[in-house]
Amino acid sequence: MKNLKKKNLLNCHSCNSINIEKNLMAPSLINKANKFDLNNQKKFKKYDRIKKTISEYQKFIKNNFEYVGNNFAYEARSIHYDNKKKEKAIYGTATKQDLKELKEEGIDAQIIPWVDDKNN
Repeated sequence: MKNLKKKNLLNCHSCNSINIEKNLMAPSLINKANKFDLNNQKKFKKYDRIKKTISEYQKFIKNNFEYVGNNFAYEARSIHYDNKKKEKAIYGTATKQDLKELKEEGIDAQIIPWVDDKNN
């Protein structure tokens, strides 16, 4: 620091003065406000990881499954009871009641969280 000061290479970032002296400084401590910010950052990082994982599942499903829209329950029953063969498995939209009825009929259907691309 002394060499830089002698060559006038140090200046104050606030006032641009070259009269710089070394002072004692307190170490950066985590107080309650900083701890809150750190917790929020961890939550956002965790949320981003979860969102990324869900997006990867969505991409896999879109590439390997056939979208049947609101006809999911009908198509699932059709495959199950009529032994209708599909090139791909299906995905779509169903109500909670539809899913409950499918389960009671022995038809396996899963709920997958879906992140809208528009909200990404």
